[in-house]
Amino acid sequence: MGIHAALAVHPASGHGAAARIADTVAERLRTAVDRLDVLVAHTVEESRALMRSSHAAGLDVLIVLGGDGAAHQGVQFCANHDVALGLVPAGTGNDFARALGIPGEPFPAVDALVAALRSGARRRVDLGRVGDTWFATVLCAGFDASVNERANRMRWPSGPRRYDVAILAELAAFRSRPVVVDTGTGRLELDATLVAIGNTRFYGGGVPICPTADPEDGVFDVTIIGHATRRGLIRMLPGLRTGKHLTHPAVRTLRARSVTLAGNTWPAYADGEPQGTVPVTATCVPGALTVLA
Repeated sequence: MGIHAALAVHPASGHGAAARIADTVAERLRTAVDRLDVLVAHTVEESRALMRSSHAAGLDVLIVLGGDGAAHQGVQFCANHDVALGLVPAGTGNDFARALGIPGEPFPAVDALVAALRSGARRRVDLGRVGDTWFATVLCAGFDASVNERANRMRWPSGPRRYDVAILAELAAFRSRPVVVDTGTGRLELDATLVAIGNTRFYGGGVPICPTADPEDGVFDVTIIGHATRRGLIRMLPGLRTGKHLTHPAVRTLRARSVTLAGNTWPAYADGEPQGTVPVTATCVPGALTVLA
């Protein structure tokens, strides 16, 4: 039986990059599948409706052309419907694609997908779950979530530099807060600057906040940055992009299948998408998603 695939295009991703290359991406994918539906959606609701329509016609593979926001929506659909996911990164962050080892440029990524479609190469990876929402990369609360919230409101600059600017702006207002981190087998109560619960290593456009996170080991890696002064944070920030923050005395790490954060009302973000405020519980679900290898 042939492969029925769909290409979900989010035209606004990458400031219009996804829309500009969609036709070429679709043309290349058609060489490896028997049917390709092109799903162009401008809203989450429209995207979900188009995916459901394709699924009703026997969808095998959903390929998302866009950034982390688009990938996040694809993850929700694929995990809930047992459809394989492929990614063509065309956004500003592309953190899930980066964690899976997918080439960072769209056309090399398409070539890799075509090879995987022809060979049937697939793998299962873990996902995090918060309530009814899946996440693929990192759930964060505290300073980093506040930066994410600010970055989402910004229109300039684009790419990882947006996060750098948001960090500087957020530094002026942020203070550490009491937080409770409960893993079911242990409980920490401390003043903290941020907590990052990582299914994969990266967030914020390539920041390896949980450098040893592995989406195939069945557990989260958790990075906790304790109380830090503004000056201390400024000194620590350059190390975030290299993973050297783990050696800082204010940083603790742990591994857990489930993590509950409580004790304050920090915003919480997962895959760069808002998840309300603390308290929040994240659970690792092993092998919840099939991806094209």
